[in-house]
Amino acid sequence: QVHLVESGGGLVQPGGSLRLSCVASGSIFSINAMGWYRQAPGKQRELVALLHSGGSISYIDSVKGRFTISRDNAKNTVYLQMTSLEPEDTAVYFCNAFITTTQPMDVPRNYWGQGTQVTVSS
Repeated sequence: QVHLVESGGGLVQPGGSLRLSCVASGSIFSINAMGWYRQAPGKQRELVALLHSGGSISYIDSVKGRFTISRDNAKNTVYLQMTSLEPEDTAVYFCNAFITTTQPMDVPRNYWGQGTQVTVSS
């Protein structure tokens, strides 16, 4: 059993900052990519930032230069530092990780957190 738990969301004024955290726990053998997605009301879920196990990083264009993804492998934790927040960043942010469990013969699978609300409003 694997769980992803996000934290750090909240209400912030335009131009403000937030730091999201996501901790993976459970019967984890290895974690490959970890990333953040978001879903605004009435819109499809979209990839915000992805950090591959090899260290390469990708961001959606609208957050480049404002958001930074990082990872603490020892803590199975991925972070999303968000600065210069805009009302358009308002969404539920979901953590995602590609994990292999300790179950024999397991294969890497996609796991999701339950999401944390980020609201940018004055």
